[in-house]
Amino acid sequence: MSVRTEVPRRLRPARNRPAATPPPGQDFAPAPSPDGRRVAYVSDRAGTPAVWVRDVDAPEAVALPGGDEPVLAVSWSPDGQWLACVVAPGGAPRTELWVLHPDGTQRRQVAGFGRRSASLAGWLPGGALMAVTETAERGAAVLVDAGTGHRRVLAEDDLLTLLDVSPDGSSALLRRGPRNARWLELLDVATGDRVRLLPDTGRGSTDQGWFGPGGTSVLARTDAFSELAALVRVDLARPTLAPTRVAARPDAELECVALDAPRERAALLWNTYGGRSELSLCDLASGVQRAVTAPGEVLGDAVFAEDGELLCVTAQGPVQPREVWLVDPATSTPRPLRPDTDAERTGGAGVAPQLVDLRAHDGTPLSGWLYRPAGPGPWPTAISLHGGPEAQERPGYNPLFQALVAQGIAVFAPNVRGSSGFGRSFVAADNLAGRYGAIADVAACAEHLLDSGVAIPGHLGCLGRSYGGYLVLAVLVNFPGLFAAGVAECGISDFRTFYANTEPWIAAAAVSKYGDPVRDAELLRDLSPMTRIDQLDVPVLLIHGANDTNVPAGESVQVARALAARDVPHGHLVLAGEGHDFLARDNAEAARTATTSWLTRHLATTVITLG
Repeated sequence: MSVRTEVPRRLRPARNRPAATPPPGQDFAPAPSPDGRRVAYVSDRAGTPAVWVRDVDAPEAVALPGGDEPVLAVSWSPDGQWLACVVAPGGAPRTELWVLHPDGTQRRQVAGFGRRSASLAGWLPGGALMAVTETAERGAAVLVDAGTGHRRVLAEDDLLTLLDVSPDGSSALLRRGPRNARWLELLDVATGDRVRLLPDTGRGSTDQGWFGPGGTSVLARTDAFSELAALVRVDLARPTLAPTRVAARPDAELECVALDAPRERAALLWNTYGGRSELSLCDLASGVQRAVTAPGEVLGDAVFAEDGELLCVTAQGPVQPREVWLVDPATSTPRPLRPDTDAERTGGAGVAPQLVDLRAHDGTPLSGWLYRPAGPGPWPTAISLHGGPEAQERPGYNPLFQALVAQGIAVFAPNVRGSSGFGRSFVAADNLAGRYGAIADVAACAEHLLDSGVAIPGHLGCLGRSYGGYLVLAVLVNFPGLFAAGVAECGISDFRTFYANTEPWIAAAAVSKYGDPVRDAELLRDLSPMTRIDQLDVPVLLIHGANDTNVPAGESVQVARALAARDVPHGHLVLAGEGHDFLARDNAEAARTATTSWLTRHLATTVITLG
């Protein structure tokens, strides 16, 4: 990393506190065996995310051979003979699908060859046939036999994803469309005919779907009929009837659905205000739900074993690293898969955040999580901006926040407009020209922190990754003088070069959020930080994965060159072997350490009297 910086003469760096130990690894993406006696999962505890298998009552887990490339997800076949692994070669956004036996033998690639990216929707009942989406210029719905590698392409189209296949194999459920504007289509496998499911309401998005019992209905997670996403049912025998609402809440958004093998029961993950999770088991015939005690603040990755007698979820919290928990559906009792003591389970000392509500300049309600250092404020403060933008800042495990707080820097992690979890209108509020409002929201957060006595004037910074990295650059060039330093990780700096160089399917899906690169060229030029890069005059650290083809690494390079030409203090850290997400623990820790050091140097300063 090349760094050019100087500390202002009237300030000196505050004395650093002792460096924290590296955070523990995390376990995620569980895949129970059909009989529920074993669980495969992904863990980065050995450095790179890889597949491990543990008997549910065993003290030790076994690592499976998987090569050197990081694994993102794993799934167990219904016949128990195969594990399917989604692998990210070079850490890049492009993924491959590999299979192997549970004992680690016969490992081979079955999808995602060449420039195609592969994802797994699931397995067809009873055997080793997988429902796969391959994406390049277009999306392809493919059935792949894990044993023979035989492939059958069911359909191809723009922005197409295969979600499910009916039990008899006669129909397939497809998802189409760009971000925040998706819909479902029913494919007749024999004829290739497709029909759209659910009426077009002109608003909202339907992004998850499954066949119901016997393939006679479709269940869908959608916000096309309400502000908060809900679960609805479509009767395929009477598709013209309005969909039936199966599960909905006025105080929470349905985030994730996991169905048991008969499709008679579902595990529902609810996202309550601010981002805490609640879990319930739902009888799909009656709609009756039964609450399950959540083993952490934020839950995910819900999946049933084939026999329905075991439910796996992941749980995490501010000082609780993500790990796998087992739920007995009969008793609703959760227990951890990894039998460590509570002391070993936590990530060490830390602080719990406070949920803060505020208003944007135009009156839009905003909220965020505030992490306060020990002792009285005000403090040097960093605003952290999440990616997406259709993502959400939640009270999960974030060792970067804890490291900054340990250095005496408060962290405020807001959900500006465009964030998920707050309803259909809020997630779409930053589309196209609405992005000006999202940029202004960051400034409103800064002003709130200053006015409320949290932040010290002149000691306010911002950091973010992916879309959050874009927001960092955008707010620095649009509100000069408001922030003293920034860290932009994997952020877009110019929409023109982003659209020209990103993966084609990423560009096509982004049009609904950012704008069309031709039709909206002037809007995109005005929203691009590079257009006003001469307004950026504070120290900025740029971090990027060398193999990133989602937001290509050149987006940071052109910022670094522009800042170097004007002799603006900056750093540029490029992580080899990483794509858009930093998957290897040593690289993630390098980015975390660089960010903490940069913000400590430029924000955690003490005023001294001269002369």
